[in-house]
Amino acid sequence: MSRTSIPSNLKLGFLGAGQLARMSSLEAFRFGIQVAVFSDRTENEPVQFMTPYSTSGSFDSVDDMVEFAKGCDVITLENEFISSDILAEVQEKSGTPIYPSPDTFSLIENKLIEKQTFEKAGIPVTPYQIVDDESSLKEFGELYGWPFMLKSSKGGYDGYGNETVHNLEEAKKAFINLGGDKGQDILAEAFVDFTKELAVQVARNETGTVVYPCCETVQKNHICVAVLSPAPVKDTFQNKAQELALKATEAIDGKGIFAYEFFLTSDGDILLNESAPRPHNSGHYTIEGTVTSQFENHVRAVLGLPLGSTQLNKPAAAMINLLGVHQRPAETDHVEEPLSTENGHLHVYGKVDSKVGRKMAHYTLLGENLEETYKKAMHVTRKIEI
Repeated sequence: MSRTSIPSNLKLGFLGAGQLARMSSLEAFRFGIQVAVFSDRTENEPVQFMTPYSTSGSFDSVDDMVEFAKGCDVITLENEFISSDILAEVQEKSGTPIYPSPDTFSLIENKLIEKQTFEKAGIPVTPYQIVDDESSLKEFGELYGWPFMLKSSKGGYDGYGNETVHNLEEAKKAFINLGGDKGQDILAEAFVDFTKELAVQVARNETGTVVYPCCETVQKNHICVAVLSPAPVKDTFQNKAQELALKATEAIDGKGIFAYEFFLTSDGDILLNESAPRPHNSGHYTIEGTVTSQFENHVRAVLGLPLGSTQLNKPAAAMINLLGVHQRPAETDHVEEPLSTENGHLHVYGKVDSKVGRKMAHYTLLGENLEETYKKAMHVTRKIEI
């Protein structure tokens, strides 16, 4: 049901307390909404500094989450490290609605189900197969060629839970590394000959649906290092990715914010690679880059509020992910140039400890020309160390 007012005691609960929940919480606070967080970690998480309503527990414990949910008006997700069955039980026992809904989440909660859901909806996906032994690994390599990707069906992110394998011996080792010998479902995915990796975010609720510009994600070692918006590809490709993202959101009857990653192949096809039922790193540029950020529309969508415009504020936006380069208490060094650059915006996530390769912050620069803006953003962030 759409919402016509925002009471001062309205409380939005997040399952997860990392930087995505933090940036959504900042938008909730703008509307005078109280924020509660449930974390499965005992250390100080980015949102736990921001609200007195912080609970620690297990994502496997219905009882823990029911107790938390009873104190909230609406619950939403920051990550996918939870099962739809548990979400459904929490919703039923607490009486608190969860968005995206457990039914929606059940259609994309692991990589196999996700592929099947979108394939059924007529959305092209990367070739895949569940592998469970040496012979199926060998068969997949013979059918689609080496190298290919092995992925844990649940819980992978930022290069974790994924391995590229070039031969059968590597495949057997990766299968064990990813937990295939311990009952974890392992998905084999064919390597796609792609020219760009694209992403689109969609916000949807009972008041309507909005789609964000198609952007390019620049990857290095399976980690996104930069995002460029709008993507430097033909309008026809941008429009097609947006159409597929809208179709995917309708296929899961999504309420909330959703992100979709695509491959643009050398043949000009667009294949859906992965989805996320939450804000996504590929949409961080929207905080300054669009009229309404993905985080604000996340809050609006799950609370049944009218959705905001996704129009770009400037012709070009470049977002640089700032990764940890030290193993130490977090400290962001050499911020003078980025902070003194016009239309530049630094976001530090408030993580207490820096770890090599960990996403610690991002920097967004707006401009008139995408290539020049990206080049300048890379230049002004070159000295930052966290």
